[in-house]
Amino acid sequence: MTETSATEHDGRQEAPTVEPEFKAEVDTLLHSFVQRFYKEVPGADHLLQDKQINLGYYRRHVIEIILRLRMKRWIDALTIHYFCKHDPRLAKKWSAYTEDEMLHDGMFAKDLEKVGVSREEIYASEPLFSTKLLQGYFYYGLEHEGRPLASLASSYFIENISLLTQPDWVRNVESVLGDGMTRGQQAHIDHDLEDDHSDFVWNVLMTFVESDDDKRRIVDHITNVYRLFCACYAEMYELYGKDDGERESSGQGDASAAIVQQLVTD
Repeated sequence: MTETSATEHDGRQEAPTVEPEFKAEVDTLLHSFVQRFYKEVPGADHLLQDKQINLGYYRRHVIEIILRLRMKRWIDALTIHYFCKHDPRLAKKWSAYTEDEMLHDGMFAKDLEKVGVSREEIYASEPLFSTKLLQGYFYYGLEHEGRPLASLASSYFIENISLLTQPDWVRNVESVLGDGMTRGQQAHIDHDLEDDHSDFVWNVLMTFVESDDDKRRIVDHITNVYRLFCACYAEMYELYGKDDGERESSGQGDASAAIVQQLVTD
């Protein structure tokens, strides 16, 4: 493995970036995914630029973030369990990362309360099918591949894709719904910008790299997570429709078809 030199961040010494050339390759791929997402997924630019926000779509978007954060805690617990058996130092580090991320769903819940969704309603919501598929993908990696590579690849994907999309989405939603309506989401963005975890997650991910085949597996996992990310927004578009604010529109059958379409797209 190759490393860059250590750097200072907010007065703290950061570990050097492992495999910087491979990281640059993956980061370029993530930027291309954002462009493809807006181009290929129906309604993907709704929160980015529309000036009439579909409240059903927006509410579900935030609910799904909260449910995914909640379920990811269970995956992180299993990741810590894996590291406890194989590398206690990484178990300690991932525990600290998990602690920092643990209650971030509360930031999003505050914004939903402003558009009429209670915490009870949030946590009583059944996850979308695409979210269940994502969670199942993590469990498959842990159970059948025997290591948390898929979930760690997803953590790196989310750390980066969130900052490539969420600031612009939140800015537009705030301009439409009014000042302070996305304060919780903005607080989450500010936290992520201030305490950037992407290099840390990357270095943990790189502990699984011993060959070019391991690198290929990481790219495969990131690509699959991207497909499931697209499937989630395709599903929401089919369920809520961009043009009809409060109606849950096309039904589960059409939503499932939209998910399949995204998953088979190269």
